[in-house]
Amino acid sequence: MSPNKMTVQKYMDSFNKSDHEQILSCLTEDIEWFMPSAFHLKGKDAFDKEIENDAFTGSPTIRITRMTEENNVVIAEGTVRAARKGGGLLNAMFVMFLKWRTPG
Repeated sequence: MSPNKMTVQKYMDSFNKSDHEQILSCLTEDIEWFMPSAFHLKGKDAFDKEIENDAFTGSPTIRITRMTEENNVVIAEGTVRAARKGGGLLNAMFVMFLKWRTPG
């Protein structure tokens, strides 16, 4: 597994364990998190505030079903299951695009 894919796997594993510090260690200061029709966060501080969302309880279960990589871009597909504080579950599918900068 490439170093970029290992970082994505570490990131997902960190969410499964609710390891806040390890999640942040996978991110750069200029991270952007965009969910169409939902929200657009910019910066590590904004992301930090969303890691432990008040609408949910416990740790989510995140599974990666496929990862591909080309030209410093990793595309990860998978599923998320999380318990809502008010009852019920969030069941979602995701596709993430993660781009690494070339040093220099």
